[in-house]
Amino acid sequence: MSRINSSAELEKLRKNILSKRDPNRPCITLCSGSACQATHCKKVAAALDLEIEKQGLTGKVDLRKTGCHGFCEKGPIIVIYPEEICYLQVKPEDVSEIISQTLIEKKVVERLVYVDPNTGEKVTHESEIPFYKNQKRLVLGQNTKIDPKSIEDYLAVGGYQALAKVLLGMTPEQVIGEVKAASLRGRGGGGFPAGIKWEAARNAKGEPKYVIVNCDEGDPGAYMDRSLMEGNPFSVLEGLLIGAYAIGSHEGYIYVRQEYPLAVENVTFAIKKAEEYGLLGENILGSGFDFSIKVHKGAGAFVCGEETALIKSLEGKVGEPKARPPYPAVKGLWDKPTNINNVETWANVPLIINKGAAAFTSIGTEGSKGTKIFSLVGKVNNTGLVEVPMGVTLRDIVYKIGGGIPGGKKFKAVQTGGPAGGCMPEGLLDMEVDFDQLTKAGSMMGSGGMIVLDDATCMVDFARYFLGFLADESCGKCVPCREGVKQMLKILTNITRGKGKKGDIELLEELSEVAGSAALCALGKGAPNPVLSTIRHFRDEYEAHINEGKCPAYSCKELISYYIDPGKCQACMSCGKKCPAEAILGGKNLIHVVVQDKCTKCGSCLEACPPRFGAVRIISGEPVPPQVPEDARTIVRKSKQL
Repeated sequence: MSRINSSAELEKLRKNILSKRDPNRPCITLCSGSACQATHCKKVAAALDLEIEKQGLTGKVDLRKTGCHGFCEKGPIIVIYPEEICYLQVKPEDVSEIISQTLIEKKVVERLVYVDPNTGEKVTHESEIPFYKNQKRLVLGQNTKIDPKSIEDYLAVGGYQALAKVLLGMTPEQVIGEVKAASLRGRGGGGFPAGIKWEAARNAKGEPKYVIVNCDEGDPGAYMDRSLMEGNPFSVLEGLLIGAYAIGSHEGYIYVRQEYPLAVENVTFAIKKAEEYGLLGENILGSGFDFSIKVHKGAGAFVCGEETALIKSLEGKVGEPKARPPYPAVKGLWDKPTNINNVETWANVPLIINKGAAAFTSIGTEGSKGTKIFSLVGKVNNTGLVEVPMGVTLRDIVYKIGGGIPGGKKFKAVQTGGPAGGCMPEGLLDMEVDFDQLTKAGSMMGSGGMIVLDDATCMVDFARYFLGFLADESCGKCVPCREGVKQMLKILTNITRGKGKKGDIELLEELSEVAGSAALCALGKGAPNPVLSTIRHFRDEYEAHINEGKCPAYSCKELISYYIDPGKCQACMSCGKKCPAEAILGGKNLIHVVVQDKCTKCGSCLEACPPRFGAVRIISGEPVPPQVPEDARTIVRKSKQL
């Protein structure tokens, strides 16, 4: 491929690519993101290659190995165009039937389509599946249409049009003005207006200036940035190029976690291809603008998601935050003006340039425009990546997209914003999701993690888990975070172990106030959120743990006990066979008993006991009933009980 030297050559190439693509030609798209790779999509891909050749369809059918489709728990996912037939949880042994039935005989393989768990209705087309139907996939939607290792696929869907428009028809000030008019706020957690950051970096004194992509996504259960970088790295590069031109930067960095090997591989490949096509390097599109990008693999420290800590790490120093001001826009990488935005923020930029600020601001709320990608995980039927307009309610996300709570359980809360986020109870389900509303409710947008909890979750233990994570990930540089988080964790741990005492709740609130106001960076400032939000909305659970030694959710192991009701035990031996600690005494015709000193509180006995008997019980905050003496444990069975 020869270098593209002008906008006219770029459009000529695009038209040439499209002229060779028949929209009516069958195209199989296979989700090949990390989640689907974990469920053996590579084996499905190999089977597809083999079967297409075997059935004489080579050259007649396209196979596109795309990025993440979003519906991760249903992977591997295949969508066949132009009909848009969607098959879920595809296995290699299904491929022969898919090719022969759907590609050749134009029939749907019914057993592979989506089945609504509430109605039993089968849904054939991807866009009609409730998980997708209730989203607005502007940024993530291109993942399903392109092979991340094909720059031609990206050009075919309009890639680099925005870059050409900017380099050859807009001044840097006009670009910044458009981003400001769009009210694009950073998707990495802080929600700071991107246009204002860009303007500050442009106006700052000092050369050279740097731009950085923050792909150090470390929230448990969150993988929005990773999936964008894996599935559509060209869009991130294009956004970065536009930002660099606006700011006056000629050198950029992509800081990506080393444990994201597919993201590293795909973005490295995308950079190489962009350089070959003349879309990176010197004199891009004949505009006179030069720009180069380097990929830096981070070591996985959560605190390096904070921009000043990321800069320190990029410089080869210990990744720890520093006091601001000065802000990175004025004094950042190697003390030069630097602009940092996360992956999703950069990926929004080409959309804004192509469609205009007015189109972008037509979506969302007054203070939060556009869409937001969330990682919807936890106790919800449909887990995966969802992209919704700002202002959608939590209820719509959990029930319309997520499909509600599995296993007949009740909704209890949803945590937003990652480890430093807060928990929203059922009473706030109708709250609009945007930067400002979540902050008012004691949580935060964060990078987009969203964990759904059911009524079997202990909120005290949930807060303890995230405080443990933050205590481990704290860099230890400032006392409020290093010691404050550690002390909060110690108090929460004691409460979950039945060692809580009067005044602990008030002490947690006091420690939270100090850490939240005095910590150096967002990790320490946000650490109190899981504690304060659970105290605010679930104070009764804290009080039950402290005052009654009881865990209302029957979750904290030190506060629960299992025992077997002698009046219901049928001596079936199911519980004893499943007990990993051999803590159940019993045998044929003998009422079983749990040896409390040996019991590990794993719950295996409760799961193993047949529901028709219901002999195994779980209790909390009360003494275990007396054990049945061995000489009184014989069961006299009736024939109908056998």
